Amino acid sequence: MSITTKQNHIGRKISRIRELRDMKQEALAQALGTSQQTVSAIENSETIDDTKLAEVAKALGVSAEAIKNFTEENMISYFNNFYDNSTSTGINGMFNPTHCTFNPLDKVVELYERLVLAEKEKVEYLEKLLKDK
Repeated sequence: MSITTKQNHIGRKISRIRELRDMKQEALAQALGTSQQTVSAIENSETIDDTKLAEVAKALGVSAEAIKNFTEENMISYFNNFYDNSTSTGINGMFNPTHCTFNPLDKVVELYERLVLAEKEKVEYLEKLLKDK
């Protein structure tokens, strides 16, 4: 699979945004008024029609353009810029980094652990499917 295919895979982008919002497929399915299996199919689809994309975007609390333009690099850049700007000026220039209530590295590790768990769940599901055949 080429890098371009991976970057333009709308389903994967939807999945990543859903995971970053700490939302399970079941919750997205409920917001869309559909089943978890349908959400899974959407996330496995390389393309999605604009009407369905707009519905998914609304359920995720983002714009359809945000989904179309989503990349891991953009996300990292956004958070780096957000963090850099908040530490230099903060809200009304009154941010004090010594009073930060969390370690950003801990958040990265937490996200990584959730991603690993999600991958394990996918593998278990696929193994179950293969076993049932």
